[in-house]
Parts: sequence; structure tokens; C-alpha cells
Amino acid sequence: MLAINKKGLQPFALVIAILVTSSCNQSMEVDAGKVSIPQKVDFNFHIRPILSDKCFTCHGPDANKRKADLRLDTKEGAFAALKDDTTHFAIVSGKPNESEVYLRINSGDTSQLMPPPSSNLKLTDNEIKLIRKWIKQGAEYKPHWAFVPPESLPLPKIKDKEWPKNEIDYFILHKLEALGLSCNERADKERLLKRVSFDLTGLPPTIALQEKFLKDDSPGAYEKVVDELLKNKHYGEKMAIHWLDVARYADSHGYQDDGLRTMWPWRDWVIHAFNENYSYDKFLIWQLAGDLVANKNMESVLATGFNRNHKITQEGGVIDEEYRIEYVTDRTNTFGKAFLGLTFECAKCHDHKYDPISQKDYFSTFAFFDKVPEKGLFGTIDASFADPPNITITDEDIREVLTFINKKDSVPVSVMVMKDSVGIRNTHLLKRGNYDAKAEIVDFATPQQILEFDTSRFEQNRLGLAKWLLDNKNPLTTRVFVNRIWQEIFGRGIVRTSGDFGMQGDLPTHPELLDWLAVDFRDNGWDIKRLVKKIVTSATYMQSSVVVKEKLERDPENIYLSRMGRSRLSAETVRDHVLASSGLLNPEIGGPSVKPYQPDGIWAASTSGRGLLQKYIQDHGGDLYRRGIYTFIKRTAPPPVMLMFDASPRDQCEVRRLTTNTPLQALVMLNDPTVLEASRILAEKLIEENSDTQEKLKKAFRLILCREPKEKETQLLTSYFNEEVNRFSNEKNKAKSFVDVGEFPAKEIKNEIEFSALMQVIHTVYNMEETITKS
Repeated sequence: MLAINKKGLQPFALVIAILVTSSCNQSMEVDAGKVSIPQKVDFNFHIRPILSDKCFTCHGPDANKRKADLRLDTKEGAFAALKDDTTHFAIVSGKPNESEVYLRINSGDTSQLMPPPSSNLKLTDNEIKLIRKWIKQGAEYKPHWAFVPPESLPLPKIKDKEWPKNEIDYFILHKLEALGLSCNERADKERLLKRVSFDLTGLPPTIALQEKFLKDDSPGAYEKVVDELLKNKHYGEKMAIHWLDVARYADSHGYQDDGLRTMWPWRDWVIHAFNENYSYDKFLIWQLAGDLVANKNMESVLATGFNRNHKITQEGGVIDEEYRIEYVTDRTNTFGKAFLGLTFECAKCHDHKYDPISQKDYFSTFAFFDKVPEKGLFGTIDASFADPPNITITDEDIREVLTFINKKDSVPVSVMVMKDSVGIRNTHLLKRGNYDAKAEIVDFATPQQILEFDTSRFEQNRLGLAKWLLDNKNPLTTRVFVNRIWQEIFGRGIVRTSGDFGMQGDLPTHPELLDWLAVDFRDNGWDIKRLVKKIVTSATYMQSSVVVKEKLERDPENIYLSRMGRSRLSAETVRDHVLASSGLLNPEIGGPSVKPYQPDGIWAASTSGRGLLQKYIQDHGGDLYRRGIYTFIKRTAPPPVMLMFDASPRDQCEVRRLTTNTPLQALVMLNDPTVLEASRILAEKLIEENSDTQEKLKKAFRLILCREPKEKETQLLTSYFNEEVNRFSNEKNKAKSFVDVGEFPAKEIKNEIEFSALMQVIHTVYNMEETITKS
């Protein structure tokens, strides 16, 4: 939004002002308040954000809440004569002093002032000036930028033609040159390798890979590493993490009883799909409608488990239809956010207040997911088979079709999937969204302002809905996905509000780049690995993250990417890094979820007191050292360590994790048994090597921080090691108790004092900020 207030031009307002100016190739003018105002005021980038924030609640799409029968979200409504005075108009093109909108927002009479004082909303002086200038310039309305199909524009002209590595860099550099900012130098090879290794596999580069890359001085050395990482079997796991958030995957049903759910074979499929580089159109179609495609098989049907990952009640006494409606609601809301980046849920009870989604549109989309023969309550808390519709996966199925599933025993696995029944029910619009307040019957349809659902082109079922998403005229699908991949790599999307491309969402920082990526992705076969490679081989991505004062002052949030951002590793990746760098990681792909170390009593305190998940039963052996993606997620009591690092509880679709910094995270790194055990295991390995103390410390440093320590760092670590040797020499009992952690079998170490000191130093390195930061 255009964030101009009495304190002056806020950073994001400056961004938008420059964005519009540079994209339109217009100069700026400065008003008396020293605030930059574009010579040409743009409706999408200047006016709509103001109207959406301050006016649409009463004069927007929601007919039930509309005041004075006045719409300001459409040109027709804004230019029409006022209902109670046909000689006056809300907006008169070119004449602000004859436009009621301008007169009312500028009125000194509180009874006439808009927004009314009772709303606690107020336009700033600069917002009023923008509206006046826009009306004076003709009051041009434009469709919302996200509802216009993307077009691939020519690459912008730039001065520095040596810097770009691919097309992405032209768009980034064009903005930077307009801002008068320069790009950072390329990151050094060690930090670049760590960055790309975590981005593509979620794991640190091995010392062998570090050595190989550092010794390769060929021009294509970096691209070779990228290709190697894209082929790595752990690539699919890293890519799947964000999709499990989107799909609200969990291992329990949710609600109070929160019984066991078996959907992990679907998770195995997601990992497999990313590793095999299934095109996004296939990935999307199979998950929405794999049961309806021609030549369907068990794999395509399994993929539809995406639609059944929602919460399900197992509590007696519930109203069956009420909860069945909740399940379909969840699928509809997830569809809107996951594939369209829109807040569909806002239209369940009334017309959307900001976006062109009516309540009828909502339930017409709802209809696609409403034909499943399911119940609101089925089975018991410990049911051994999934709620129908479901499929049963046997060993024979795995041998013949589902070869990617990591099944541990011979017991068949039952998984919830989708299946439509013809004529099972009519879908009604529900008044106020209540399950028992049925109104008119609705047909299959989608919001028309996005793209009309043409029944002559699209089947009237979920398969037709998937094809509607993938139509070249659909403005959102490809934009939303490439933005989310950009977000996964840079920590922030080109559209920051990756779950809201609507009127209330943030404007894109680089609209031309977003459209270019969207069209390029679609026109090149929806190839996900190609998209990822394009991004990570750009000069933009390869920049160092060094911050200089000028850039920090002019672009504090780094939204123009004059440097590479620094971001903390995700919750799962923090765990994976500790396990991998210490040598503890169990690299097994797929299979049932596991229960690693967890504080006692958490499940018991949150459970209803019955069922298999009443008590947390920790796993042992190799299962303790599986990757974070396989950690068992009980919705009513999510894994506490993961939660500390901002993991999703998976109770609903989530497309962007917030990143917090709290003291609890430091306490986790200091006290988590996994981190302590990893420190012990790595110390055991190093203490047995035929090397001196400094060499051991250097190797630990490389394994954990993925770079050679500087001389001063080595001296500091050596000094600390010697201090710990002295301390443990005087406190031998503490040395013995300190290393007694974790279930991994301990080796017999002769010099227990040096071993304890080395473990302490390694544990300290794990607690360095740089360790869990991608920079």
C-alpha cells in the first residue's frame, strides 16, 4: 500500500513511487511537503491502494455493506450519478472540484467528511493530493494488475551490460540504476556454495563438495554444482517442505480427539514428483483431479490426497452435515490461496469486501469440491483405515506402480483420496455461511473477473477446474507459483503478500519481472527445475550479502535486491543441518513420520485422554535422526522445537512462514538434545583423527559453517578449547555428565577431558548466528 502519513514518505511508499515512475519512464515532482508525487498518477499503484484501505468497506464489492448505493471499485459506479442527487457525481473526469469524492474527503464539515470520523479512518494530506491530481488527469480506472493476464515484455535497457547472467538480472539492474544503486560483488565461493546447497537440498555442502568447487576455476564451475544439486535425491525433500505447508499436511486429524492419520504415502509422492521434475501443470492437475484424468492410475489417484489433508473430527455428538461443510470449505479456501493467491474465505459469509468474489462465486467454486461421498463424522479415533473415499496400498502396488513409497512393513496402508459421486447432492449458497441456511442452488463456476468458466471448454468437475487454472488467459496461476518459488529462494516474494494477490495485497516490486517469469515458466512446459535453475544462476542471486550504509538507508528492506538477503534457515533445515554436519543424519527418503526427542508431557496435556496419540512415544535408533520433514505433526500439539523456529502447525493452508527472533530459539540451540548429541558425535569422530587440535577445530568449523575459519577465529576457538580443558580438568564429574547425552552409541574415548572440551567448542559453533543463517 502507499504508506504516506504525517511522518512523511515511508520506505514502501518510496518504493512504489519509484516503481511506477521507472516502469512508466516518467519523472518525479516534489510537493511542498517534500514528498515525491509522480507526474502521472497511476490508478493501480497509487489510487486503488488508498480506496481499498479507506473506502471499499462501504463503497466496494460487498453489496450487503454498501452505503448510499455507491461503488468506487468500478468505473461505472464511480462515474454514475449519485442515487439521492442525480445532478451530482462521485467523480467527474478532469474536474476534482465537481467530484463529490474529492469534496467529501477534503471537507471541513465532520457530518460530510469521508471516511466518517466514526470509522477511525482518515486520509492524509498527501493521499488527498494524489486523488485530486488523479481526477484532474482524467480519473483513469484500470483493472487490478493481478487480474490482467501476464505478458512477456522486452528486456529493459541497462547501462552495465557486463553484470547480467540471464534475463532476471536485466529487470533487477534496471530498477537499481533508476534508484542510483549499484549491485554487490559476487559472493565468495564458500558462501555461495553454502547458500545454493541449502536452497536446493536443505543440507550443507560436504567438505568433499567444498573442495571440488573451490578447486574448479572453470567458467561453468558454479552451473555444474547447481546441476549436481538439482539431481540430488534430497532436492525433492527440500522442495516438498513448502508444499506441505500449502497442503496443510499433518499426521493427525486435529480437533479435540486428534486421532492418528496416515497420509505419509501422499508426502512420499510429493517428494517423488519434485525429484522427477513433474511439470507444474501435471503436479496441479493430479492433485486437484487425478481421479478424473484419462488413463488414471493409483499414482494419480494418490495425488488427490492433497484435497483430504484438512482437519477431520472424530468426536461423538457432532452434527454430521456441519462438519462435512467445514471440510468442503477448507478445500475451497485452500484452492483459492494455494493456486490463485486470493483470500477466498472472505466471501463465504458475504460478498468479498475488496476483491471481485461474490458469495455466489464462492459457493459456485465450492460446488467443485462438494460431490465427494464423505461424512462429517466417520469411524473411531483409532480406526485402522482412512475415512472413505480411500485407497489401500499393498506391497504389490508398491512393486508395480508406487515404487517411490517407502513402506516399512507388510501391513496395507489406507490413504484418503478424492472421488466424486454423480447426483449425490446439489450445492446451495449458504446464508451467512451457515451449514443449515440453504438458499439458491448454484452451478459450477468461478469468479468471472478472474476468468469466466466456459463450460464449452472446461469439464464441469474438478478436472475442468484444473484446466481453468492452467488456461493461458488465467492471470494468476503462473504468477502465484513463480512468486512463491522466488519467495522460497530470496525470503520474500516479488509480491510480498504471496497469499493475497487481491486489492489488499502488496503491489509487486518488479511487475515486469514477475510477468516475464510467469510467461517464461508457462511457455517452457511449466518446468520447475528450469525455473529454479534460472533464479539461482542469476547474478542477482549470486551477489554477496554485505550491507553498506548507503544501501541500508535507501533500501532498508532490500526489496530492490542490491545485495543478497540474509535469512534464517527454516525449522526443518535447522535440524537437518545439525544432523548432517555431525554425521548423524539418516538420509533415508520417505516413509512414515517419526517421533524424535521431545519434552515429556506435551501430548498428555493437550489430548482428550484417549486414542493412540494420547501419549508421546519416542522413536529410537535410526528414526531419531531422520530429516525434519519426517517429524510427526500432531495438530493440537505440534513439535515444540519446530514451532519455536516458526514452522506451520498445519491446521490450514499456509503459503508464507513468518520469521521471528526470540530468546526461546537461543535456548533451543543451547539445550536441545539433538544439538548436544550432534556435538558429541562430531567430537568423537574428530578426537579419533590423527590431527592436532587446530586441525580438528578447523574441520568442525568447515563442516558446520561451510567455510575455512579466519586466523583470528582459529585462535579464538583454540583459546576457548584450552580454557575448557582447564575447567573440565578441575571438574571431571561435569566433563563426564556433559558428554552423557543422546541415544547414539558412545565410543570409548581415552582422553575424556579433551573430548569434553572439544564437544563444548563444537556446541558453541552450532550456536553461532552464522550457523543457521543463509547469507
